Amino acid sequence: MDAKAKANSVRAMFGAIAHHYDFLNHLLSGNTDRRWRRKCVDETRKRTRAQEPRILDVGCGTADLTLAFSALGPVIGCDFCRPMLQIGKEKVGRTESLYRIELLEGNAQELPFPAAVFDIVASAFALRNFSDARKGLTEMRRVLRSGGTVAVLDFSMPQRGMVATIYRLYFLKILPSLGAWISKVDGAYHYLPNSVQSFAAPEVLKAMMIQAGFTNVEYRLLTGGIAVLLVANVRD
Repeated sequence: MDAKAKANSVRAMFGAIAHHYDFLNHLLSGNTDRRWRRKCVDETRKRTRAQEPRILDVGCGTADLTLAFSALGPVIGCDFCRPMLQIGKEKVGRTESLYRIELLEGNAQELPFPAAVFDIVASAFALRNFSDARKGLTEMRRVLRSGGTVAVLDFSMPQRGMVATIYRLYFLKILPSLGAWISKVDGAYHYLPNSVQSFAAPEVLKAMMIQAGFTNVEYRLLTGGIAVLLVANVRD
């Protein structure tokens, strides 16, 4: 499948499950996804020098991470799936925030922003869906200001121990069937484990971020390696 075909397929799939997306995320992760997003915000805050940073959430989906980051400063969420964005806009409309929140439709690999305009760029559970992850990272680097911070949160596969054994059974066998039954969309929740298994390992992602121009790249495995959080900076 070429890059354009993959992008269209992923967009259509997320559009089909948009109305079930939040419910299934929280249900199938036992609400752990909320904790991972809080960790992403906390670790990013530690590296950010701006008092009221300008923030971009790439591949924002239904805006959960966008809303979490709105505690730090004005934030823009960007995604290429209109049904997901519509749900995100409804959530933003119901939420009181100290800072401005804006959601825009756009391609993560061709971000509709000039260079060096954000203090923080973050992305959750989106990078593995890009047709070209390296290009996506390069775009994140392009729009960050000198000294800015990037945070990438995504799924990973635990490699050893009891957690790995139990998780693989759940993730590869139970979750796809349960997700399909609830969402009534065949295939979407088979895509999830397939995409995670084919995604780059944390060490490879770290190398990709360095190659894209980021410095001080660190990664942390979360919940026994079920997720990975990478945080880095742009050199002053």
